[in-house]
Amino acid sequence: MELAHSLLLNEEALTKIPDSKKPVFVFEWLRFLDKVLIAAQKSDIKEKQKKLVFQLTCQISESPGPPTRKLLARNLATLFSVGDTFDLFETINKCNDIIKNRDDSPSYLPTKLAAIACLGSMYEKLGRMTGRSYEETVQILIKSLKNAESQGRNEAMLTLEKVVEGLGSAGSGTYKDIYKAAKQCMTDRSMVVRVAAAKCMYQLVNEAPFIHTAELETVTSLCFKALDGSNYDVRCSVAKLLGNLMATAHNPPKSLAGKSKQAKLEDVLNLLASGFIKGGIGFLKSSSAGDMIKGSTNINREIRVGVTHAYIEFVKQMGGLWLERNISVFLNHVLELVANPKATPSHVDAVYARKCVLFIVRSAIGGLLGEKAQIAAAKEICQIIIKQMNVVGEAVADNTDGKTSHSDVIGSQHVLVCALHELGSLVLRLGTSASPLVAEPATGIIEPVVSVLIHPSHAARLAASWCLGSISVALPSQLTPLLDRCVERMDKLKSSPEAVSGYSSALAALLGGVYQCPLGIPHAKGKQLFNLAEDLLRTASQNSRLSLQRTQSGWLLLGALMTLGPPVVRNHLPRMLLLWRNAFPRSQKELESEKARGDAFTWQVTLEARAGALGAMQSFLLHCRELVTEDVIRRLLAPLDCALLMFSHLPWVIKQYGTHLKASAAMVRLRLYDVLSLLPPESYEGTYTHLLRELVAEFTLTDNPANTTTSLLRSMCHVDDSVILGSWLQETDHKAIEDQLQPNSASGSGALEHDSQSLYSRCPPSDPIPGPLPLGVAVIDSSVKLYGLVFPRVAHKHRFQMLQHFNECIKSAKSARQQAVQMNIFTAVLCALKGALSSTNPILRCAAGEALGRMAQVVGDSRFIADMAQYSFNSLKSARDVVSRTGHSLALGCLHRYVGGMGSGQHLNTSVSILLALAQDFNSPVVQVWALHALALIADSGGPMFRSYVEPTLSLVLQLLLSVPPSTVDVHQCLGKCLSALITSIGPELQGNTSSIATARLYCLVCCAIMQDHPDSLVQAEAIACLQQLHMFAPRHVNLTSLVPHLCATLGSAHLLLRRAAVACLRQLVTREAKEVSDLALTLAVDSNKPDLLSSTKPDVLITETGLEGVLYGMMDTETDGKLISDVQDTLVSLLQSLATKNLTRWLLLLKDVLSASTDTTSSVQEGEGDQEDKDDDEDQDEDAGIGFKAAEPDVTHPTVAPRWPTRVFASDCLQRIIIACEGEEAHFDLDKARELKARTSNSNYLVLHLAELVRMAFIAATSDSNQLRLAGLAALQDVITKFAAVPEPEFPGHVILEQFQAQVSAALRPAFSPDTPSDVTAAACDVCSTWIGSGVARDLNDLRRVHQLLVSSLAKLNAGKSQSMLYNESAVTMEKLAVLGAWAEVYIVAVEREKTRNSPSRTKIDDDDYGDSSRESLLSLVQPELPTLSQNWFCALRDYAYLSLPPEYSSQLPPEGGTFYHPDTIESARPHYKKLWPSILHALAIWLHETGFSHVEGSKDVGNEKSGLALPPANAPTNVKREELNADRLHLILGICVEALTNPQTVLSEHTVNGCLKAIAALLKTDWPKKRIGEDPALCKEILNVMHRMFLTRESYITQLLAVEVVKGVLNASLEILQQEKKKTTDKSVDIPPSNSSSTESIDTTDSAISLGEGGETGEIDTNTSVVYAALEVCLCVISRQIPALNPSSPSTGFQVPTHLTKMSDKCCEVISGIVLVMAELPALCSPQGAVAVLPTVLHLTIGVLREMSPRESQQRKPTIVAACLSSLKCLCTSPFQDDDSIRAEWIKLLQSALATILHHARPCDDKPGMDDVTLLAAISLFLVRAPQEVANNLSVQTQCIDVFRETWAADSLEIKLKSLQMFTSVVQHRDTESATPFIRGVAGKILEYLLKLKDEKTNIDSHIGLIIAAVNLTEILVGKADDEKRINILQALLPILVSFLMDENVYKSASPATKTLHDEALQKLIKIGPLYPRQFRAIMPPYRPRLEAAIKLNQTMKAKSAQYAANAKANTQKAAQLNKPTITLKTDFSNFPK
Repeated sequence: MELAHSLLLNEEALTKIPDSKKPVFVFEWLRFLDKVLIAAQKSDIKEKQKKLVFQLTCQISESPGPPTRKLLARNLATLFSVGDTFDLFETINKCNDIIKNRDDSPSYLPTKLAAIACLGSMYEKLGRMTGRSYEETVQILIKSLKNAESQGRNEAMLTLEKVVEGLGSAGSGTYKDIYKAAKQCMTDRSMVVRVAAAKCMYQLVNEAPFIHTAELETVTSLCFKALDGSNYDVRCSVAKLLGNLMATAHNPPKSLAGKSKQAKLEDVLNLLASGFIKGGIGFLKSSSAGDMIKGSTNINREIRVGVTHAYIEFVKQMGGLWLERNISVFLNHVLELVANPKATPSHVDAVYARKCVLFIVRSAIGGLLGEKAQIAAAKEICQIIIKQMNVVGEAVADNTDGKTSHSDVIGSQHVLVCALHELGSLVLRLGTSASPLVAEPATGIIEPVVSVLIHPSHAARLAASWCLGSISVALPSQLTPLLDRCVERMDKLKSSPEAVSGYSSALAALLGGVYQCPLGIPHAKGKQLFNLAEDLLRTASQNSRLSLQRTQSGWLLLGALMTLGPPVVRNHLPRMLLLWRNAFPRSQKELESEKARGDAFTWQVTLEARAGALGAMQSFLLHCRELVTEDVIRRLLAPLDCALLMFSHLPWVIKQYGTHLKASAAMVRLRLYDVLSLLPPESYEGTYTHLLRELVAEFTLTDNPANTTTSLLRSMCHVDDSVILGSWLQETDHKAIEDQLQPNSASGSGALEHDSQSLYSRCPPSDPIPGPLPLGVAVIDSSVKLYGLVFPRVAHKHRFQMLQHFNECIKSAKSARQQAVQMNIFTAVLCALKGALSSTNPILRCAAGEALGRMAQVVGDSRFIADMAQYSFNSLKSARDVVSRTGHSLALGCLHRYVGGMGSGQHLNTSVSILLALAQDFNSPVVQVWALHALALIADSGGPMFRSYVEPTLSLVLQLLLSVPPSTVDVHQCLGKCLSALITSIGPELQGNTSSIATARLYCLVCCAIMQDHPDSLVQAEAIACLQQLHMFAPRHVNLTSLVPHLCATLGSAHLLLRRAAVACLRQLVTREAKEVSDLALTLAVDSNKPDLLSSTKPDVLITETGLEGVLYGMMDTETDGKLISDVQDTLVSLLQSLATKNLTRWLLLLKDVLSASTDTTSSVQEGEGDQEDKDDDEDQDEDAGIGFKAAEPDVTHPTVAPRWPTRVFASDCLQRIIIACEGEEAHFDLDKARELKARTSNSNYLVLHLAELVRMAFIAATSDSNQLRLAGLAALQDVITKFAAVPEPEFPGHVILEQFQAQVSAALRPAFSPDTPSDVTAAACDVCSTWIGSGVARDLNDLRRVHQLLVSSLAKLNAGKSQSMLYNESAVTMEKLAVLGAWAEVYIVAVEREKTRNSPSRTKIDDDDYGDSSRESLLSLVQPELPTLSQNWFCALRDYAYLSLPPEYSSQLPPEGGTFYHPDTIESARPHYKKLWPSILHALAIWLHETGFSHVEGSKDVGNEKSGLALPPANAPTNVKREELNADRLHLILGICVEALTNPQTVLSEHTVNGCLKAIAALLKTDWPKKRIGEDPALCKEILNVMHRMFLTRESYITQLLAVEVVKGVLNASLEILQQEKKKTTDKSVDIPPSNSSSTESIDTTDSAISLGEGGETGEIDTNTSVVYAALEVCLCVISRQIPALNPSSPSTGFQVPTHLTKMSDKCCEVISGIVLVMAELPALCSPQGAVAVLPTVLHLTIGVLREMSPRESQQRKPTIVAACLSSLKCLCTSPFQDDDSIRAEWIKLLQSALATILHHARPCDDKPGMDDVTLLAAISLFLVRAPQEVANNLSVQTQCIDVFRETWAADSLEIKLKSLQMFTSVVQHRDTESATPFIRGVAGKILEYLLKLKDEKTNIDSHIGLIIAAVNLTEILVGKADDEKRINILQALLPILVSFLMDENVYKSASPATKTLHDEALQKLIKIGPLYPRQFRAIMPPYRPRLEAAIKLNQTMKAKSAQYAANAKANTQKAAQLNKPTITLKTDFSNFPK
C-alpha cells in the first residue's frame, strides 16, 4: 500500500494486485492526494497536471464506490483550484456526457454518480471560474432526475445545492428551474432525497430572493408536506430550511434589503404556527380509551415536531440579541400555540403540544440568553401568567350559573403549564443568581405563581406547585417562608376545594425539594405539617364537597413528609402505622360489609384514600430505609394483604357504580405494586398466588380493552442494541420532542397530572420536570417490574403454567392487540418463545433474541445451547424473508453475547460464516444491519477464539464501507460497531510490525477515514470512537495533526452523540498528549477581529486565541447533558494538570475571563441601539442604520453567552487546582527567586508574579450573587492566604507580599457576615477570617481590626436565643455558631503563640521595629475582651461534642432538651459540624485554662460567675467544692475527649487534630491545678502514658512524636512533684513530733516510711498493672526500638536489618530520641530506693544501647544531640541521691560498674559491630570516673581497660582525639583523690611527659599542636600538685625546662607566629605561678634558666606599657570626634530628666 503514496497513480503496481484489493489501493492513493494537493504550489504540479487529470477522470468510469467518488470529486476540484484550469471545461463536458448516457443498468450507476459528484465539487470550489457551463449542467441534471433512482436523485440534488452555493448570485438565471426540481424532490418517497432537496432549498433561500418573498407561503406549505411521514434527519434539515426561510424573510441580507419587502415578524410566526396547529387534515375528535393513551390520529405529529425544530432554528438564525429584544412577542406567540383548541384535541395531544412548546422556549431562553436576559425573560413569563389568570378570573366571574366557559379555562391551563414549567426550569438553572426575581414582593415571581394554586385546572395547580418547589430549590432562603405562606393560605381558604388541593400540592413540592437544600428547614415544620395532614384526613368526612380533595391532599402531604427522612419521620412513625392500618378494612368480613354500603362517590373517596395511603407507604419505604425494621414490615403487611384482597372485589364495584372508578382502581393497583416491589419479596410469600394472578391479568390485558403497551421493553433490551432499535434518538438534543414519535410506547407522554406523587419524586438535574407516564402504562410497567421480582421465587410448576398461559394469550389475540400483549409478556418474562424471532415488529424480534441469550445464560446447559444454535442455523439457511433472517441473526449474536466465547466456541465457525454471507446481502440493508450487529456481538464476546476470524471480517467491513451507499446509515453504523469490536479483538497487537498487523492497522485507519467523511453524524461518532480505541492500542499510528482539528470542528456539531464522542476522545488524548492537543487546537485559532475569516469558516465552534480550553469552558454554558459536561470537565482538569504550571499566564487569563465575565449578554450593543421592541416592524431604516453602525463587530447579533454560575464555580475550582499543581516548585512561592528567574529566562509563569490576579479572582467569586460561587471563592481565597502568607516582600524587608491586599480580603469577607447570608457561606467566611488573622499578614492592629470586627459581630449570633424566626434547619444554626467558635479558637491559639514569641528573650530589637509601633498592642489584646464569653461557649460546645460522641447504647443519657448548640432532633446532621471543629476549640480552651491557671475558679472570691464565664454548680454548695467540681469537670472533659479521639480505632484523625490534642494535654500538664490532680491519680497517669505509647506506635510525624514526648515529661513531672510533696509531709511530721514523747527509734521509722514512698515500696517489686514507671518504660522502649531496630529485644537480628550506623535520621527524630533518653533518667526518682534499683538495669541498658548505636566508630552518621542526651542521663544516674542510701548503695555501685564494663566491652569493634566512637567513649568513661562514686572504678579489670582506652586514644593519629583524650584524662586526675588517681597517672602520664620532653628539643608543628601542648602542660601542672612532697621535684625538673624552652627573646618574639606567641605567654604565666607555690624546688632547678626568664619578664612589661598608651590615644580620638559632630543649635531646656 505504500506504493499508493505518490502524486500520480502507480498503474504498474495497481495491475499487479488482486482485484479485490484494487478499490482499497485507489482509495489510499486518493487519500494521499487529498492531503498533498491542498498544501501544494502551482509549480509543484505543473508538469504532471495533465496526466493527473487524465488518471482522475479515468477513475470516474471505474465504477467507484461512494467514499471513493467523494474523494475523487474533491481531488479534481482541488487540482483545478491549485493548478491551471486548462482542462476544466473538457472535464465538465466529459462528466456531462456521462450523465447524458441513457444506460440505466445498475453496473453503470456508480460511474454516473461519480460524474455528478465531480461536477458538484468543481462548481462548489471553482464557482464563477466555470463560466457559463453551469447552464447546460443544470439542465442535464434536472432532466436526469426524471428517471433516476433514489441514489441518483440524491446525488443530483446535492450537486445542484453545490452549484447554487458556488455560483452565488451569478447563476440566478437557472434558479427557478432548480427550485421546481427541488420542489418535486422535497416530497420524494426516499427520505435521503428529501434531505438533499431541503439542503438545496436552503442554499436557494440564501441566493434567490423570490423564494422568501413571492414563494414564501408555497415553500412553507411544501416544507410541511415534506415533514409528513418524515424521519429524524428530514425533520432536522427541513427545520433548518424553514428556520432560515423565515429568518431571511423577516430580516433579508443587506445585499437584498432594498430590493425586497421584509415580512413582518407576526406574519412569519403565524406561518410557522399554522404548521404547528393545523399540521394534520382531519378535525374529528375521538375519545376511546386506546386513543387516550396513544393519542388520536388527526394531528400530524411529525409535522408538529418538525415545526418545533423550525422555531428553534429560526430563533438561532435571528440570534440572542434579537431574542432579547423581542422576548415578549416571542413568548406570547409560542405559549399561545397551546391555547388553540385545534392543537390539543385530546389529552395526549395536549401533553405532546406542551412538550413541543416547552422545548422551543427552553432551547431559546436556556441556550441563547445570558443570566441577566434570562431574569428579564422570567419577568416576562410572569406577566403572561398574570394575564392568563385574569382571563380565568373573568371567565369564572362571567358565569353566573356556576359553570365556567370551558374553552378559556382549558386553553389557559395549557399556557400556564408551559409558562410555569419554563419559569421553574429557568430559576433552577439560575440558582441563587435568581435572587433579584424575589427581592421585591410586589414585582417578584412568587405572587403570580402562588395565584395559580387556586386555578380550576388540576394540571395548572400541579405545574404551579412544581414551579414553587423549583424556586425553593434555587433560592433555599425562600423555602421556609413559602411553607408558612401555603399553610396560612390553606387555613384561610379551607372551604375551597381548589385551594385545599393547590396549596397541599405546593407543600408537597416544597417538601420534595428539601433534600436539595443543604441547610434544610426547621425541624418543627415537619411536626406542624404532619399535624396538618392528619387534620385533613380527620376532617375529610365532615364535608362531602371537600372530602375527596382533603383525602388526596392529606395523603399527598404525608408522602411528601416521608422525603424528609428518618430524623423527622421517626417520631411520627407510630401514628403513621395507625393511619395506614385504619385506611384499609381489617378483615374479609369488613370487606364484605363495605360492599353492602356506600355509593359511587364514597367508593371514589375510599379508593383515592387507599391509593394515597399506599403512596405514602411507598414514599416511606423509599426515603426511610433505616426505619424499615422487620417489625415495621410485619405491621405494614396487614393493610397490604387487605388491599390485595380488595382487588378481587373491584370489578364488581366498577360494574355497580360506573366506569369512572376505573382510574381510581388502577391507581390503587399501581401503588400496591410499587410498594411491594420495595419490600423484600420473601416477606409476602403467602400472597404469591393471588398476586401473580393479578399481575398476569394486568399485562396480558385481560380486563383492558385498550392495546396498552409497556414502556420498559427498550430498557430491558441490551443497551448496545440501539442500532437496530433506532433508540439512539434517545441520545439526541431533541429527545424531549422526538420521543412522542416513537412507536409502541407511551414515551414522551409523561405529564405531572398523571400522578401528583411525582411532585416530590427525585429527578435527575438534567431533566428536572417529573413526567410520570399515563396511568394505563404506569400500571403495566409496575406490574412487569414486580413480576420480575416474584417470578424467580415461585415453584417450577407455577412457572411452567404461566408460560403455557402466555402462549395461549398470544395465540388468541389478533393483529395489533397481539403485538401489544406479546410486548407486555416479553418484557415481563423475557421468555424465549421461538416464534417471536420472526415477528414483524423489530422490538419484539430484538426482545426474543435477547431472551434466547438470557435463557441460555440461565440454563447453562450445552445441549440446550447447541439446539438453539442449530435451530437458528437451519432457519437462516432455509429462510428467504427479511424478518426471519434478521431475527435469527440476532439470536446467534445474543447466544454468543450471553454464553461467552468459551461456551459457544464450537458454533463460532458456522455463525461467523453465515453472518459474513448475510452481511453481503445488498438487496436488503435491514438484513445487513442485523447480521453486522450480530457479528459485532460475536467479535466482542469471542475473545481470543475470534482472533482467526478478524482478517476476513475486517476486509469485509472495508469492502462494505467502500461500496454501501451512504444513505443506508444503519449499515454504516453497524460497520462502525463491528470495526470497534475488531480493534478490541486485535488489541495491543496493533503496535506490531508484522505485515499482517500492518495491513490490519491500515485497513482500520482507512475504515475510520471513510466513516469520518460520512455525512451522517452517528457514523462520524463511530469513527471517532474507533480512532479513540486505535489511539489506546497504537498511539504512534494515529495522526493527531488531522484528528485534533477534526475533533475541534466536531465540538460544534448539532448532534449530541457526535459531540459526546469528540469530547470523550479528547479526554483520552489529553491524558497522554495534552501539550500536542492544546498546541494543535491553537493553530486553528481564528483571529476574531477578521470578519471575512469568520464568515468563511464552516464549523460552528470557532477556536479563538483562548484555544481548545476556551471552547470547552464555553461548552459548559450551553450543554445540558450530564455525561458530556462531566467529560468536558475531566478534559479541562487533565489539560490544567499537564499544562497550567508551564503556561500560567494564559491559564489565569482564561480563568479570569470566565470568572469576571459580565452576566449581561449584550452589554456592548445596547447603548447605541435604543429599545426598539415596541416599535413597528416597518421602521427598517433605523434598524439598518443601527446594524451598519456596528458593522465592525460582525457577530454582534449572535453574542456568546456569558459564563453561567456553574461554569464559574468550576473555574474557581480550577484556580485551586492550579495552586495545588504549583506546590512542587519553590519559585512559585518565592518572589525574589521568581523575579530572578524571570529576568534570566524571561519566563513569567510563576504563581507569585500573578498574586494580584489570584486575589482578584477569589474576590470576584466570593462577592458574587451565587452562593455556590461564593463558597468556591472563599475556598480559593483561603488557599491563596495559606500558600502566600509567609512569602516575604523583597523591597520592604520584614513585610510580606500579601499585606498590600488587605483591603480586598476584608471586602471579600464583609458581605458574608450580612444578616441575610446563608449559614454555610458565613461558616466558610469565619474559617477564612481565622486563617487570615492567624496568618500574621496584617501586622498592624488597625488593619486587623477590619476583619476582627466581622468576627466580633458574629459573636452576637451565639447569644441569640432559639426564639428568633428560623429560615433553615437547626443544624445550620449549629454549623454557623460552631464555625464562629472555631474561628475564634484558631485566632486565640495563634495570638497566644505570637505573644510567647514576642516575649521570648531570643527576640531581637530589630524584630520589634519591623512590627511597627502598633505591635506594642498585641493580637491577644484584641481577643482578651471576648474570652469570658468565648471560654464559656467553648466549654459548652465541647460538652455537646462529648455527648454526641457517646456510643448509641448511651443515647438515653443525652439531655432530652438537646445541647447548648444542637437540637435533640437534628443530632445526626449536627454531628459532622462538631466533628470538624472540636480540635481547635479544645486546644483553645486548654490554653485558656493554662493561661488563667484554672484560677478563674480558684482565685479570689470577687471573681464571679460572669467573669469566669463557666456554668457553676448550684449556689448553695460550698465555694471550694464548687471550684473543685468545676475544675474537675473541665479537666476530665478535655482529657476524656483527647483520650477518646486519640484511641478511637474507627476515626482517622488528621495530623493537625492529633497535634492539637497533644498540645492541649501538654498545656494542662504545665498548669499547677490539673498537674496536681493528674499526679495524684496514678491510674490516670498510666492511661495518658498508654495513649502516648499508641501515638508513638501509630504516628509517623516527628512533630507529633515530639509533642508526645512533652506530654510524657509532663506526666512524670506531675507524679514526681506529688511524690516529693508526700515525702516532705512525712519528713515534716517526723520533725514536728515533740521530742518528749518520742524515742530516737520512732523518728527513724518515720523517716524510713518517707524513704520507702514511691513505686516499688520496701520490696522493690513494681506492679506492672498499676505502675506509672512501667508504663513510661514501655513508651521509652517503644520509641527506641522503633527508631533503632537493633535495640528491639523481641526481634533478634535477622541479618536483613540495615545496621543503625548506616541509617539516616532527621534532626527531629534525634530530638525525639534525646527527649526519651532524658525521660528515662528521671524514672528512678519516681521509685522507692528498692524500686529504683529494680528499674536501674533497664534504664542503663537502654541508655548505653542508644549511646553505642548512635556513636559508631569511623562513621559520618554520629548524632551529637542524642549522644549528649545519653551522657546527660548517665551523669544523672551516676550522681543520683539513691547512692547515699546505705540500704542500696552497694547494689547501685555494682550496677554502675556493670554499665561501665558494658561500655568498655562495646568499645572494641567485633563481628558486625563497628565499635564505639573514641570521643564518645572517652566522654562516657570520664563521666563514670569523675561523677560516679570512686568505688565504681576500683575494680582492677575495669581500671586496666580504662587506662588502655586513654593510652590508645593518646596514641591515635587524630589531633582531635589526642586532645579529647588529654582533656578527659586531666579531668579524671583532677577529680579523683590521689590514691584512686595513682594507677591512672602511672599508666598514662608518662606518655604525655615524653611528648613534652620531645617538644623541648625540637619545636616542630607548634602552630597546629598548640592546644595539645597547653593541655599537656596543664596536666603536668596538676600532677605537680598531686605528687608527694619528696617526689614533686622530679616532676618539676621535667616541667620547668620545658616551659623555659617555650620563652623567646624580643627579636624572635616580633617575628613569631600567633601560636608561638600564645605558647610564650602561657609558659611565662605558668612559671610566674609555679615560682611562689614551690619556692624551694624552683630555686633549686631554675639558676641555669634565669637569664631567659628575666628577659621574658622584661619583654612582657614593655608590651603592657605599649598597649596602655595605645588605649589612651584611642579614647582621646573618640572624644574629639564627638565634639566635632555636636549639633550647632543647642536646646535651652534640659530634657534629660523628663519622665519616661
